[in-house]
Amino acid sequence: MKSAWFRVLGIFVFALVLITAQTAPASADGWYWLGSDSKYSKYFDPTSVVTVRSVTTSQGKDVATEINAWTKTTYSPEGAQETIENYGLTHLIRADQLASGYSMALVQVNPQNRTVQYLREDFYDAQGTVLWSKVDGRVKEINSQQFDEDFYGAIVDQVFRQGEMTRIKAKDRWITLWENTDSNGNVTQVTGDTSTMRMKGKNMFLWTWQEKKDSNGNVTEIQFTKRAVNLPQGTERIIRGEAWTPSAGWQTLTSDTATGRYYMIDSSSPAFAGLTRLRAYSTGYSTWVNRYRIDL
Repeated sequence: MKSAWFRVLGIFVFALVLITAQTAPASADGWYWLGSDSKYSKYFDPTSVVTVRSVTTSQGKDVATEINAWTKTTYSPEGAQETIENYGLTHLIRADQLASGYSMALVQVNPQNRTVQYLREDFYDAQGTVLWSKVDGRVKEINSQQFDEDFYGAIVDQVFRQGEMTRIKAKDRWITLWENTDSNGNVTQVTGDTSTMRMKGKNMFLWTWQEKKDSNGNVTEIQFTKRAVNLPQGTERIIRGEAWTPSAGWQTLTSDTATGRYYMIDSSSPAFAGLTRLRAYSTGYSTWVNRYRIDL
């Protein structure tokens, strides 16, 4: 009877430990610094990284599809004010309170789709008093414009060790896909973000930066878009993105631009050089573009 009781107690304690690991903030002693700028300093706790869901591929390999971890952010006065405004908390938190404090978040990463979701987020003052909390935040796709990029890279590397952070920080992260100068001297250049390149089926998904300049070197238009390129067929579609012009600023691309339809890349167009470059990249860096795949 006594041994049975201890077995039950042991199971209860083990379950409690698992629950606590996902609901309680990580130890302050475990924070690893990821980087700082004039607004923010970012940290994560490597010991808190845990795979909560995985898929077994047809080759019998277990691949993580949901990874949880704790992150921490500290703020300069400017960063604190920006954060409070972005969250709509100006009526609840003063910038000086957050600037002397910090925030912690339990995040969930999906490496196949490059997404991060904040399962829980807490903002603290200098004394450790909770100023505001939020649960079940929206799912965000990670690209070069996202605050959470370093968190994503560090967490994924902790599980897969494929060099996500190295690629994010690499000098050759962006590669030129194609460039063209028209008869009026206007230059169009399109670069691709290699950190976002990944294969699903026959499609390469990536984020691109397209910049147009007039003959005097003035930027007249920018498009930042997520694309799917069917490499064998030579077709592509714009999934979503934003466009900038001097007069309108940044605007979300309209449905006329991001229709979801695939269009043939004309072999006589400048863009065909970009298709050729992506085909070569997918071959030369096949391990990289096929990382974390579960559909092979």
